[in-house]
Formats: sequence, structure tokens, C-alpha cells
Amino acid sequence: MDKYEISQILEEIGMMMELKGENPFKIKAYYSGARAVELIEEDIKTLIETNRLHTIKGIGKALEEKIIELVTTGNLEFYNDLRKETPDGLMEMMKIPGVGPKKVRELYQRLDIKTVAELEFACLENKLVDLKGFGEKSQNKIFEGIQQLKKYQGKYLISTGLMYGEGIFNRLKELPQIIEISLAGSIRRRKEIIKDIDIIASCSYESREDVMNFFTSLEGVEKVIAKGETKSSVVLSIGINVDLRLVEEQEYPYALLHFTGSKEHNTILRHRAKKFGLKVNEYGVFNEDERLPAENEEDIYKLLQLNYIPPELREGLGEIEASEENRLPQLIEEQHIKGIFHVHSQYSDGRNTIEELVKTASDKGLKYIGISDHSKSAVYAGGLTEEQVKNQHKEIEQLRKKYPEITILKGIESDILLDGSLDYEDEILASFDYVIGSIHSHFNLEEKAMTERILKALENKYLTILGHVTGRILLSRKGYLLDLEKIIETCAKKQVAIEINSNPHRLDLDWRLCRLVKEKGGKLVVEPDAHSLEGLDHITYGVGIARKGWLELKDILNTMDADTLLTYINNLKK
Repeated sequence: MDKYEISQILEEIGMMMELKGENPFKIKAYYSGARAVELIEEDIKTLIETNRLHTIKGIGKALEEKIIELVTTGNLEFYNDLRKETPDGLMEMMKIPGVGPKKVRELYQRLDIKTVAELEFACLENKLVDLKGFGEKSQNKIFEGIQQLKKYQGKYLISTGLMYGEGIFNRLKELPQIIEISLAGSIRRRKEIIKDIDIIASCSYESREDVMNFFTSLEGVEKVIAKGETKSSVVLSIGINVDLRLVEEQEYPYALLHFTGSKEHNTILRHRAKKFGLKVNEYGVFNEDERLPAENEEDIYKLLQLNYIPPELREGLGEIEASEENRLPQLIEEQHIKGIFHVHSQYSDGRNTIEELVKTASDKGLKYIGISDHSKSAVYAGGLTEEQVKNQHKEIEQLRKKYPEITILKGIESDILLDGSLDYEDEILASFDYVIGSIHSHFNLEEKAMTERILKALENKYLTILGHVTGRILLSRKGYLLDLEKIIETCAKKQVAIEINSNPHRLDLDWRLCRLVKEKGGKLVVEPDAHSLEGLDHITYGVGIARKGWLELKDILNTMDADTLLTYINNLKK
């Protein structure tokens, strides 16, 4: 059992205890423990073996015992007992955006609502309007949340897909029978939301049974849906489906191309093949009954008189025409990112010290790192007062001397307030090397008001980056209403960069809008929005979004070296 599964169980225990109305301090301990486990960077088994688990902040004696039971037995009697006492529908109800344990308890105790379906019917019958603590506005939000939950059932973040997909991929790759193997489908195309995990592999016909036996008996497989010589399907314990397809070595490139998709891309390829008197499918490119030779995907595209199209672009959105006309972009790669701006430290809601963040960034080969904690209005996130800003800047000055190999920048993630102003006076804003402006409150404004709010912020000469522009939380919260084209045009005009927030729960700006920024001549930054050392690695998800958005080196601000970057930023302030 890995740390994510343990964290989820502790989180669920906190929820179930809250549903029962247990002691708030005990409840808080489980929630804190869940976060602490998720942020552990060392192997949990090693911590247990060396009797150091209790030294992790947020993990007391009682939690330590339960985590040890989970790790050593894969089971927790206390959790199982709570689950038996808690109707399954109540836990499902807490997946509705804005519906927490307290509301669920009220609904259960006062209206005997035990399932999402019952709650939806209650909303349609206006039963929540006169219920204390709810009302018409709350009822409308809950009903909207239910529709959103229904829409996203069976969908997962790309980070979840990659974590489990790469784990299975690496296990299969170790098998001597496997010749070639790759993740395929929406994961390979780096879609932000995926439904399942597709894996394509080649091996000899005689080896297929052994490979399929290995695959269907992997740890974490909860159910085998189908098992055959060419395809097997399983369901993992978290609920996600995994399909493994096995093909002959000479069929592998065609199968990989076909099962990477998208359907729209494949349809256009088939129509194109027909123009040349050819047929293309998962088994090959055929001239009548003769399969034309291809060692890889690049060869297949050549057979269709096209340049190679990277998987991220295969969405049927003009990539075929661009390939034919030699207009495909030279996509950005993770190695092109020279530094990062959006990083939170212990000064606000980050887990690590500035020095820990700086050292880790340097070890990763980054040339600069900006520390951008929350501003003073973000009290909930430990936003910095003016005095704390001064203290932080003193520390950064000292660290600059200690770590000359990496440029350390003084930044801030300033709240964009309701009236569009930034969260400090200009005198304080001028003390930062750069300013990220983000919205963290009043999400429900009408489109015109929200758009004007951001446009007002863009008038401030100290604003360098517009952070997580739409405010969306994937599979949970829609972005707020905005005239995005107007904002993108204004950012391009003002030379304010738009963030691709790489947190897998955000991935905001959406890849579909990245092309519009590029067309308008704007700049973007790929940022981790890191709140821990582990969070620095989120940059890989943002690069995937940038690639899907057809972005190149010249489109991304933080591909610049430190000196060029600082010159660019300082020119914005003039």
C-alpha cells in the first residue's frame, strides 16, 4: 500500500468521524495526518523499520499505529468498522463540490437523505430551501454540483493515470518476453483528464499467455474483466480500467499509432490514406493486401507523405494540414525550462523552507527559482504581512550568497482583490523581482465583472504573471466566467505572461487556449505552483499541456536565461 492510498484512507476516516459528530480535535488529527503522509518524501516502510514514523510532523502515536497496521497488513480494522457503520451513499455525497461532512450529516439526520440520487430529487422538490443552514442559493449550488459529479464519474487526472500507468508499464517492461512497450491512448497524448489506461506491447505469440498471466495477477488488480491472447482488461483497486494489447513485433508501430488516437486524428489519417489508394488500421498500412514496411510511427507518417506528428498534437485540430505544409511547431521539452517562479515556502502555506526549495531546485539543474508566497489578504494560507515580506527578503539575500550557482528571485502571489487592485501598495510591490496576480476569492461574479476585475489588475505595471487564469479545479470546480479572448489580448498587449499552472488539479490555462495566446503574440510560463519539494516535479504536467497547446521555446518566458529574463521583467515596470 503506497502513501497515496494510506492518505486517502486517513482522509476518509476523518470524514466518517465528522459524519458521526466525533471530537473535532480527533477529526483534525486524521485530516492533518492524511496531508502529512502524502507529503512524505522518504519510503514509509523505511520510516517504520527505523522507528522514525512518529517524528513526521502531524503523525502522533495513534496515527502511527494505524499506518503501521495498513503498511504491514494492507488492512485497518478501525477503518473497516467505520465503513460498516457509514452508509455508502453518504461518502458518495461528499464528492459533490461544496458538500462536506457537516452538510451531509444534516441532510441525513433531518431529511433521511442517504444517496446522491435522493439528494438530487430533494433539490428538484425544493426540500432544501427551508432547511436551516441551506436555502435556495445553496440548493441550486448542490444541484449543479450533482450534475457536475455525474458528468465526471469514471474520469481521472492525468497525474493519477501516469502514476498507475507508469507503475504497470515498468513492471511489464522488466519481462524478458516483452520486445517493445508503450503507454498509449489519452495518457500518451497528455490529456488533462483520462478515462482508462492503455498499454501496447509486442512479444512473440508463444509468450502471450505468460505475459497476460503476469499482467492480470499484478498487485493492485481488483478485478479481471477479460483475459485473452491479444487483449486483457483489469480494474485497479482505485477503480480505473487498464487494457493491455499484445501484438507481433512487425505490427507494433501500427498498433501504437492506432491506439494512441485520437479517434478524430485516426479518421483523418484513414481518409488521407484512401486518397493514395492505401488502407491504414491497427495492423498496418496496406496497398491492397500488401502491408507496407514501417519500423516506427515516423515511417508510417512518411508512407502518408506527412512529417511525424507528436502524440500530444493528435487531436484532429489541424495537425495533419500543418504536417503536410511543414508548419508543425518545434514543441517545447521539459529540459527547456530553465527556472520557475510559482513556489510557496513555509512563510505561507508551503511545507519546506526557502533553503530546502533552493537546494532541491539547484540539484534538479534549474538556473533560477522564485519564491512567491501568498499575499496578506490570503489569511487562510498564511499570507505575508509587509513586515514578513521584509524578513523574507533578508533571508533571500543571505541565501543568494550561499547558493551563487542559482539565481533566487523575490516574488509574491498577490491576490487580485474584488476591485481589481493588487494586495500591496506600490512601494511594497516594487520590492519584488516579479509579481504573480491570482484570484482566490469571490469566484461567482458575472462574466463582465470578473473580466473587468482582471483587466484592472493588468493595468498595474508591477504585475508580471497572471496566475491560474480561470480558477478551475479539474473534476471539481468549473472555471469562473470570463471573456478570455479579451484577457488574452490584453495580456499580449501589456506583455504580462499567462501561467500554465502545472498542478495536476488545475492545469490552467487550458491547452486549447494556449494556441490563442500564441496567435495573439502573448507569452506563457510553465509553473509548478509547488507547496512542497515534491510539488516541484509538477512541471512535467504543465509541459505536457504546453506541448498540446502547440507551444515552442519562444512562447515560454521561463525558457530564458536568468539575465535575459530579468531584463524582460524590468522593462515591464517602466
